[in-house]
Amino acid sequence: DPGMLMITIALDVLGGDNAPASNIDGALMALKKSPEVAVKLFGPQAMIEEELKKRGESSSERLMIVDAPEFISQEEHPVAAISEKKESSMVKGLMAVRSGEADAFVSAGSSGAVLAGGQLKVGRIKGALRTPLATPIPTANGVSLLLDCGANVDARPEWICQFARMGQLYAKKLLGVNEPSIKLVNIGSEAEKGNALIKATKPMIEKLEGLNYQGYIETREIPEGKADVIVTDAWTGNAILKLYEGTALTLIKMIKTAITSDTKSKIGALLIKDSLKGTLKLFDTSKYGGAPLLGLRGLVVKCHGNSKAPEIAAGILQCMDFVKAGINEELSEALQKDNELLKALKDEQ
Repeated sequence: DPGMLMITIALDVLGGDNAPASNIDGALMALKKSPEVAVKLFGPQAMIEEELKKRGESSSERLMIVDAPEFISQEEHPVAAISEKKESSMVKGLMAVRSGEADAFVSAGSSGAVLAGGQLKVGRIKGALRTPLATPIPTANGVSLLLDCGANVDARPEWICQFARMGQLYAKKLLGVNEPSIKLVNIGSEAEKGNALIKATKPMIEKLEGLNYQGYIETREIPEGKADVIVTDAWTGNAILKLYEGTALTLIKMIKTAITSDTKSKIGALLIKDSLKGTLKLFDTSKYGGAPLLGLRGLVVKCHGNSKAPEIAAGILQCMDFVKAGINEELSEALQKDNELLKALKDEQ
């Protein structure tokens, strides 16, 4: 369709444990699933061409190759690597977003480098004090958005208030929740509970206008789906996310072992196979693709380091909804308005 608006995604072919194979397979999978997406593959040109040839594919209008011979590894210092390796798949991909040659950048590479690169190369929108990683997590009620999941380990109260505003808009525009409920992670529901950060955040977040803030949430309530948006600092958020993923994987393994342990169990397993599969699928985080870094001038999505092709494809396709929703202008205005109030509250304290 010549009139169709094409959304272009820059993909870091070298990032992640299963690179380059899974990244290229993921790109091809995304192209098959949606006619609206085009992918620019960033990495060493000869290697990408070779990989495509193996699959009986070649570059096309919707699958472009951008030569980026350098690679940023997990071991390198993020800021130094982003500054020095200008020919890397990551830096060139991020620069494509900054210049408008791509609508979004997707990488399963070094988290630190993706976060540093997002801030340094793409830049923050006006009003954003920090950029949190926001991850959709499966719950008994569908999906909750958890942020920050890894970008700002030492946070300030006003940053967490901003994460709440960012989460509200994301949940509204992209998860389709009309009035997202927002809760702050704490170790209890009583007013006097919490560390210094939580105690300083509470009076500020309560005063933000038009925010459906509903108090504290304990981590055991998260899987029940007790809030649409869950806000916290990145140290806590990352710990919640990793424990969540580990518990889900362990439970699935244990269930599989239990239902194949003897003949009686195997017969029972056959009877419940379909409904069990459906239930376990709900707790599969791979279908959500990656975590967007919110508050940037362009979209940057961080996929899991061990992402395989389906996760990469989901990460690419997820960008389309985000780009179409165009939330940055609205977000920037809301953050600037909030900042005036937060500054006044801070001066009062």
